[in-house]
Amino acid sequence: MRNPGQWLIALLVGAIGITAGPWAITASAQEAVFVVRHAERLDNSNDSPLSPDGHARAAKLAAQLGDARITAIFVTQFARTAETAKPLADLLGLPLQPIPAARTPDLVARLRALGSHARVLVVGHSDTVPKILRALGSAEQVTIAPDEYDNLFIVLPRARVAPIVLRLRY
Repeated sequence: MRNPGQWLIALLVGAIGITAGPWAITASAQEAVFVVRHAERLDNSNDSPLSPDGHARAAKLAAQLGDARITAIFVTQFARTAETAKPLADLLGLPLQPIPAARTPDLVARLRALGSHARVLVVGHSDTVPKILRALGSAEQVTIAPDEYDNLFIVLPRARVAPIVLRLRY
């Protein structure tokens, strides 16, 4: 693997699938959902693009998740989410699938429709990431500070119980 942190992600996702057994995979909506807030924005305008630091973070995200076997990428209607996901999408040859930021139920329905072997990246916002995590079954109350761009949440669905939610930094 190209990045030392990638082995940790691969190990955690693989270990949960092995220890949960085949019954959990058929009951879950997908193998793993990776959820991040968009990278650093250039300004406070409504549809701000990424700053140079944001582009660097987007490249780091692509390096971190390049070997995670991502099968789908969802973004919101804002440029900063697409720019955050684009390096990984380009690396993997995947299209960006836009869902309006305010439509968390629609996003969750799309995720569930992907099947049990999907590994998905979702790029949201400081106010939508906590809603997405709750909609995916997380009981933890998550807050993301206005200047916090390095969270990487990994949601690992399980049968009949709350998912495992890991909070890493990248």
